[in-house]
Amino acid sequence: MNAQRLGTIVRLELMQRTRSVAWYVLLGVFALVLVLVTALSFLAWGVVPRDAGSGVFSTIVYITLLLVVLVSPTLSGNAINGDREAATLAPVQVTLATTAEILMGKFLTAWITGLAFVAVSIPFLLIATLAGGTSAATMLVALAVLIVEIGVVAAIGVAMSGILARPLFSVATTYLVVAALVIGTLVAFLLVGASVRTEVTNSYRSFEYTSVDPDGIPPCFPGESSSPAYPCDEEAEITCGPWQTSTYEAPRFDTVWWMLAANPFVILADATPTAFDSSGYPVDLFGQIKLGIRAAQEAPETETRWDDCAPTPPTDQPTPEEIIAGSTPSWFVGLALQIALAALLLWWAWRRTDTPARRLPPGTRIA
Repeated sequence: MNAQRLGTIVRLELMQRTRSVAWYVLLGVFALVLVLVTALSFLAWGVVPRDAGSGVFSTIVYITLLLVVLVSPTLSGNAINGDREAATLAPVQVTLATTAEILMGKFLTAWITGLAFVAVSIPFLLIATLAGGTSAATMLVALAVLIVEIGVVAAIGVAMSGILARPLFSVATTYLVVAALVIGTLVAFLLVGASVRTEVTNSYRSFEYTSVDPDGIPPCFPGESSSPAYPCDEEAEITCGPWQTSTYEAPRFDTVWWMLAANPFVILADATPTAFDSSGYPVDLFGQIKLGIRAAQEAPETETRWDDCAPTPPTDQPTPEEIIAGSTPSWFVGLALQIALAALLLWWAWRRTDTPARRLPPGTRIA
């Protein structure tokens, strides 16, 4: 692969994109959206002034990823078949540029195009950073994962444009593949997790009393006495009732949490270092989404018990920080699956675009 030919292809592709007025309008609309999101984020996260910057930073990063996921398939889904329909692909294929160089050049162009949205969001990220609460590790990891995710979406779009002959179908298919990663993984997690159930047995016993005050004053339980602030009936006879048992079914999301590993938004949250407040709660969206995913790894208790006659002392519930620390990260597995999928699709696109072609779909334009 020749770097000079590759650079020429990228430069030509970028020149074609930047000459369009619609491209700058799109970036301007994105900037306006970020202005609104940043203002609302400061209002929403301002309830914790010390950590407001961290929450705003994570919100802007997620909005950037969301908009790239929505826009990138349109920009990259017709990179190859669009040139084939415009009769501009064949002249490039008869030059010294190889199929791999053409494919890689269009992929890099689509990636750089997606990174333009990140460039627009940088001033807003700096504002969030100056507000305080965001660590350097959080910023670096979040931006690195964001850049990689943009590259994955760009690779899927370019690959589909080489695999499918019609630009409309390739753009639609790119949206379907991206939707499968973003929405499909979440739907599968919820549906399959709710379908896999386990039976939970709940045993409980409560107090019974034989006399009731006509004014509706409750009885005095052992260790209590009537007072003006908290009146109770000291003459009521309290006895322990019989044990009662009930059963119900609880979903087993702990068996299917891995389905979310390839979700881009989950990868971003799971890979980013989490910051906690003094109570052990996450201070940004990264940590809150990570907490939800990691908490899903815990299996529900199959037996619960409560006795009013001998109440057990309250047990210390694990804090969100302890839950995250005691769970298993999965971002590297999901990211590896995404990269493997993108690489496989690019290889398929290379086989479909390589010349001379043994077989092409009927009606495919050559030159």
